[in-house]
Amino acid sequence: MRVVIHGLTKEYVTGKWKIRALGGVSLEVRDREFFGVIGPTGCGKTTLLNIVAGLQTPTHGSVEFVGEKRTRAMVSMVFQDAALMPWRTVDRNVPLGPEFRGDPKPVYHRITQFFLEMVRLLDFGSAHPDELSGGMKQKVALARALANDPEVILMDEPFANLDAQTRLLLREELLRIWERDKKTVLLVTHNIEEAVMLCDRIAVMSAAPGVIKNVIAVDVRRPRTLKSMSDPDFVRCLEKIWDLLRYEVDKAMRENHPSADPNRQETQPRKTFFDWW
Repeated sequence: MRVVIHGLTKEYVTGKWKIRALGGVSLEVRDREFFGVIGPTGCGKTTLLNIVAGLQTPTHGSVEFVGEKRTRAMVSMVFQDAALMPWRTVDRNVPLGPEFRGDPKPVYHRITQFFLEMVRLLDFGSAHPDELSGGMKQKVALARALANDPEVILMDEPFANLDAQTRLLLREELLRIWERDKKTVLLVTHNIEEAVMLCDRIAVMSAAPGVIKNVIAVDVRRPRTLKSMSDPDFVRCLEKIWDLLRYEVDKAMRENHPSADPNRQETQPRKTFFDWW
């Protein structure tokens, strides 16, 4: 399944400010590709992902899912917060997709067992989310996304809330799972190292309003492991992305205050002291 994004813009009106989050994003995620999007804080990465997921509507532009298997794309999303239902056990959180579709219980029970085994949590099926570590919760969220049998998986900073060691382990786990089925994946992240470890290509976004500055091919051999991070090609890719990002990160920091942000337009005249009397 390909994801074709054409000319996406997004504007928000907040109080007296009109904020332009996306300035015209066009890109294509290839079938079965692991594609990353990286950029400075506030550049519209999550907004872009939410539009692709259908959670938000763009001001202008379109998203098209192109593939042969289904007439309508099946999309699953993995959030920064695992977003599990706390009153359900692990083995009742995983099969939400098949359950909502009305699949017979024996069918989604087998699906649940299969994907819990895939993420190595088969022994924790009867546990509730508050009994799990952060890394385990994200594994359950990934199993839930996979159990929905999506054509496209969207991932919004899925490991951002985890400690460094857990992030390293889960990156390898995610790569192991992806190598098995090769789903189309669109990943949003702030972490350059994570993007290079996981992705085939990486789109580098500008500071807001976000546009695509460049798309970098990751020429690091697969399968990738922790040892891949010492590969000269890995290091060169990191440096190439940082060279593109450095100016944008600095720009985003300088323009963080509303009075310095050219993308914020007043939607009503500013009141003076005398207007209040």
